[in-house]
Amino acid sequence: MAKHTGRLSPRQRMINLMYLVLTAMLALNVSSDVLDGFTQVEDGLSRSNATMSLRNDAILERLRAFAAQNPEKGGVWLGKAEEVKAETDRLLADVDALKLAIVRKCDGEDGDPANILKTYDMESAGAVMLNPVSREGAKLRGKIDKFRDYITGMVADSVKRSGIEMALSTASVRFKGSDIDRKWEEAKFENQPVVAAVALLTKLQGDIRFAEGEALANLLGSVDAGDLRVNRINAFVIPESRLVMRGDKYSADIVLAAVDTTSRPAVFVNGNKLTNGDGKYEFTAGTAGTFDYSGYLEVMHDDGSVSKHPFSSEYTVIEPVATVSATMMNVLYAGIDNPVSISVPGVDRKSISASMTNGTLVRQGDIWVARPSSVGQDAVISISASGTGGTPHQAGSMTFKVRRLPDPTAYIKSGGDAAMRISGQQPVAKAQLVASPGVGAAIDDGILDIEFKVTSFETVFIDQMGNSIPEKSDGDKFSSRQLDKIKRLARGKRFYVSRIRAIGPDGTERSLSPVEVIVK
Repeated sequence: MAKHTGRLSPRQRMINLMYLVLTAMLALNVSSDVLDGFTQVEDGLSRSNATMSLRNDAILERLRAFAAQNPEKGGVWLGKAEEVKAETDRLLADVDALKLAIVRKCDGEDGDPANILKTYDMESAGAVMLNPVSREGAKLRGKIDKFRDYITGMVADSVKRSGIEMALSTASVRFKGSDIDRKWEEAKFENQPVVAAVALLTKLQGDIRFAEGEALANLLGSVDAGDLRVNRINAFVIPESRLVMRGDKYSADIVLAAVDTTSRPAVFVNGNKLTNGDGKYEFTAGTAGTFDYSGYLEVMHDDGSVSKHPFSSEYTVIEPVATVSATMMNVLYAGIDNPVSISVPGVDRKSISASMTNGTLVRQGDIWVARPSSVGQDAVISISASGTGGTPHQAGSMTFKVRRLPDPTAYIKSGGDAAMRISGQQPVAKAQLVASPGVGAAIDDGILDIEFKVTSFETVFIDQMGNSIPEKSDGDKFSSRQLDKIKRLARGKRFYVSRIRAIGPDGTERSLSPVEVIVK
């Protein structure tokens, strides 16, 4: 045995090198059994992909059938499903083209991916997919990334999205025992037998079909995801108005309403949320008139989304009406403004119009002012009202007798700080009489309060001989002679104001009864 010196002879080094080469060749030599196994895997994957394709087509057909029955509801989801189908087919066609290119690289122009001849070829897959010029592998990785992001955007379930991301992952790979990350295309296709590379691409097509199926199933489920679930169906009659005048049109919507008693919507009216839980809007009406209100309902759907449904309505508040009329006292006075109240139950005052014969009738706020013109001729007030349809309808009429204003009562205007009407029934202090501005006249019977303008009057004093001494006034004022005689009167004496003439607001002149005045 040769002595060991720690150095190998050239012959020994050559033998060792040959062993290394032989070991490498054995490692690269893939047995025919393994290659046949890849062929069987390829066939199985192809059958699985065909089955998955049929399943996806069935989902798409269900969407098409639903959209045909209800285009408004199903049309938008069908459009998205057709788009998913088109994107999937486009990517699958690109993968088929790469499979064909790899097989033709090894078997020639007549190569068929379904019948690979040189299954053991270790160069063709890398030559096609890792070519630094064409960069088909890198391009495929970019297409898969884009498709994955597109499909996951169609799937709402986070668990299903995660499954799609794992199935279509193109992340870099680090093999066991290596410290270097290899790109997805390098890990998949470098030094890979053709049959294995084709099987990998077929599996990729299966993953693409799987992602397509998840997206289509989610779109099919989304057709009804936003629908409301109900457990009670009722019929309702919703009238435009519950108050209808004779001759006006009654209009009502008869609808079928479905509710879910286990999940009430949130109701907001004029910005405030109702807290009673049953959606009933109640309040106490305080002012007569027509008022409107609006709001919205917030409805929670099974898919977690919330939709808002606005509404608006109006209501009419009327005063409690009770009419008591004495038919013998329906009187209007000529020449003056007569306030008249006009109302129609159930109709807003703004929707009421009126007219009058023998005079004028004018609206002033919530009341009307009637001014008859001729005494002795009846005045007829006719009333019309606009109902829900907006068309005026005759609501009634009333006839009034037109009378002249009754004669007023004369009085002496009191002097001093307090303004009083001195009728002469009680003794009057001489100081008040001397300071009096004169004589007035008015109708003041608790119903009417109408002033007349006194134009002239006389005073009659009785002297010691019993003679009557008349004195004329200065219009409605005491003359200086009249005041002088009043100053001379002793307590208990009296004088008379007579021949009083006055003009009323109707323009007629009246002769009034005399007034007896006793000095206190």
